[in-house]
Amino acid sequence: MIFNYFFDKKFFKFLIVGIINTVTGSAIMFMLYNAAHLSYWVSSVCNYAVTSILSFFLNKYFTFKVRKWSVLMAFSFILTIAFSYITAYGISKPLINFLLSGFSVRLRENTALFTGMCLFTVINYTGQRFIVFKKNE
Repeated sequence: MIFNYFFDKKFFKFLIVGIINTVTGSAIMFMLYNAAHLSYWVSSVCNYAVTSILSFFLNKYFTFKVRKWSVLMAFSFILTIAFSYITAYGISKPLINFLLSGFSVRLRENTALFTGMCLFTVINYTGQRFIVFKKNE
């Protein structure tokens, strides 16, 4: 039952919003890292700074259908994004560096960026659904 509760219509709507954000954010992040030669952290932070605003409104109105507005909601959204980002990217870089230690820095960091995106999605969805946009279900 928990599986069906977690992976319902809201989850799939969240994934649609995520696809929009991923296309936008990935273009920003990988271009900044690979073309502009900015650091791992600067490239990934720029991605999330830009796409978080889009994500807030799309998830609020489209995914979770929340019409109310409060400062607490906006603040909890920012904290959820920050926690998700720090956790996902903080785990992915050392993990990928360990797993791919024999490979180039460029490959390891691109792989870590991708891994961080995946971890971020799971952590962020959980926080947005059950904390930020929680309804009495």
